[in-house]
Amino acid sequence: MKKQFCIIMAGGIGSRFWPLSKNNYPKQFLDIFGTGKSFIRSTYERFLPVVPTENFLVVTNAAYKEAVLEHIPELKPDQVLCEPMRRNTAPCIAYASYRIASQCGDAVIAVTPADHMVTNELKFQSIISTGFDFVGHSENTDALLTIGIKPSRPETGYGYIELPQNDTSEGVVTAINGFKEKPNLEKAKEFLASGNYLWNSGIFIWSLNGIMNAFRTHLPSMAALFDEGKGIYGTAGEQEFINRKFAECENISIDYGVMERATKRYTIPADFGWSDIGTWGSFYTHAAKDDAGNARKGKSVVVDTRDTIVNLEEGVEAIVEGLDGYLVAYRGRSLLVCRLADEQRIKEWVENL
Repeated sequence: MKKQFCIIMAGGIGSRFWPLSKNNYPKQFLDIFGTGKSFIRSTYERFLPVVPTENFLVVTNAAYKEAVLEHIPELKPDQVLCEPMRRNTAPCIAYASYRIASQCGDAVIAVTPADHMVTNELKFQSIISTGFDFVGHSENTDALLTIGIKPSRPETGYGYIELPQNDTSEGVVTAINGFKEKPNLEKAKEFLASGNYLWNSGIFIWSLNGIMNAFRTHLPSMAALFDEGKGIYGTAGEQEFINRKFAECENISIDYGVMERATKRYTIPADFGWSDIGTWGSFYTHAAKDDAGNARKGKSVVVDTRDTIVNLEEGVEAIVEGLDGYLVAYRGRSLLVCRLADEQRIKEWVENL
């Protein structure tokens, strides 16, 4: 158990969830479903049965460090790694991996976003343990593993994993043929019908040696930057070093920078009630609804309206009439009204705003 680590990536702002998720308090700290737990708290508790508390690292923006410690008070301050700026997931994972290397040379590591939902946590923990066992074997030192989710619908908001054959046996480690970008609806229907595609969850498992070798092979300039900090990680000089060097890192995802270039790529097909809840549409899929298909939070009167989200902060009242398939959301003096079918444009609209 002592060599099992978890890296929680918690630096994003979740702009597709505007206006609930904003720069000053992003999605990972929200309790969107009213469960009493934020996304990041649920993520920590989900991994806790397979990773000891002292082996968690949260990578986030410096502005969110106190919020992380508020939501996961079990962590020590030095377990929260602060990025001086956003540089996508590859530098985030590299930084945390070099910190782990200063502590445990034979670690096996799970990497996860902070803001996913899982409904069957026992099955999830079984899949993660299978992954740890696989990458922990000496013959799989360079294996890079991602968790693939069996698709239940032609989803256009997720990337896909292509398998070499029509075999998505749950819990069985399988080689990967390749990765596919988020498809249009027609292509998503083809993926679903073929039976050899999985949703890419963005949850990874590998050995420390495996991911370090991958960085040196596929992102050598990034590895060279972090190599300069050997002897500094875990010391008082770490933050100053990261503040100086992080801006020099290429802004690139782990998917583009490593996974799409690697050769020893594997997945574990899984079905444990996963969603990244990355959009209002995915929220609507999992939210409780009234007889007209409306998902409501806050004080509202809804008239002749169906299949619509009405999400209001406490103290706000609304009357909504005549809508079909819309989103009405209000938080912090910010209002969004749009068709749910156009939710993929919310990020663009927020940038314009």
